[in-house]
Amino acid sequence: MLERIHILEGRQIVLLNIDEVIAIIRQADEPKAALIARFNLSDRQAEDILEIRLRQLARLEAIKIEQELKELRESQGKLEDILNNPGSLRRTMVKEIEQDAKTFADARRTLIQAEKKAVAEVKVVDEPVTVVVSEKGWVRARTGHGHEASSFAFKAGDGLYGTFECRTVDTLLAFGSNGRVYSVAVSLLPGARGDGQPVTTLIELEAGTQLLHYFAGPANATLLLSNSGGYGFLAAVENMVSRQKGGKAFLTLGEGEAVCVPSHAAGTTGSKPVLPATHVACASTGGRILTFEITELKTMANGGRGLMLIDLEDKDQLAGAAAYTRSIRLDGIGRGGKVRDETLEIRSLNNARAARGRKGKAADLGFKPNAVTRVE
Repeated sequence: MLERIHILEGRQIVLLNIDEVIAIIRQADEPKAALIARFNLSDRQAEDILEIRLRQLARLEAIKIEQELKELRESQGKLEDILNNPGSLRRTMVKEIEQDAKTFADARRTLIQAEKKAVAEVKVVDEPVTVVVSEKGWVRARTGHGHEASSFAFKAGDGLYGTFECRTVDTLLAFGSNGRVYSVAVSLLPGARGDGQPVTTLIELEAGTQLLHYFAGPANATLLLSNSGGYGFLAAVENMVSRQKGGKAFLTLGEGEAVCVPSHAAGTTGSKPVLPATHVACASTGGRILTFEITELKTMANGGRGLMLIDLEDKDQLAGAAAYTRSIRLDGIGRGGKVRDETLEIRSLNNARAARGRKGKAADLGFKPNAVTRVE
């Protein structure tokens, strides 16, 4: 179309100067070059002038040229509007589709009806398995229970974070420094051959976020969740599971607060039932201990900040909180950076008994606690 418009514009110029054009063609040694120089024609236009018969430039032809040019320019304008204006493009498409529907429409032959959405389910065989997590977040699953921790090897510079005896139908939870909980089906974890696979390759971790703690167990397991600011609550594993690889926002953290080690409060682990915890033990980094009945806590299905577990003194933080029935273990760092731990039985724990939210009792531990875990 554009080429045709270009040719016709050249012929219009010639029509206005027909006598001079004829003279140039007759007299010039190089008529093509002369036409280009005299009338500012393009090479293609000059070639067309030399090829057509002069009678095609008569008055009658001039009218036809003007009429054809008008029609072509109108078409050009419409096409450019369609190309440059999304609204015009949509209107043109609708108009053409409606016209085609009128022209070619017939009764539908294919039956269209609503059907149930097809869901492909992969059956997971319910078997005992031990989930092994390293300190640097590498994870693997070994068939069966009762494995010795010393039987697991790790990469140089890495070590054991923990083992969880559970089932292939259970879920691994990873707790991020941003308060989100990430979940991975145990059935999707790599086998025990080799060093396993980084948990970060199985989830979508936000930039700047670190994975701090892990737990693997059934949906009905209840965990005690706490933060270094001294707050905590109870929640079931099923409430923390998400289909999204980006995890689920669950723990509300204040500025400078961190997630403490989760404590298994109730539910099953593997094939063994966990005796429901009756009390909670809190330990501060300053060496204060407080214990109270677990019924003083709230269960929060949607997560949050929870209730104050212990009244912390200035510059003190919660080292951890554990749900227990008889005993807990305190881990920490002693003089010279030596790793220390001490198990407190129910008699010692009863000495620190008070209502939730109190300051607790100073304990002569000889080291600074940094974690509290349930023994039984």
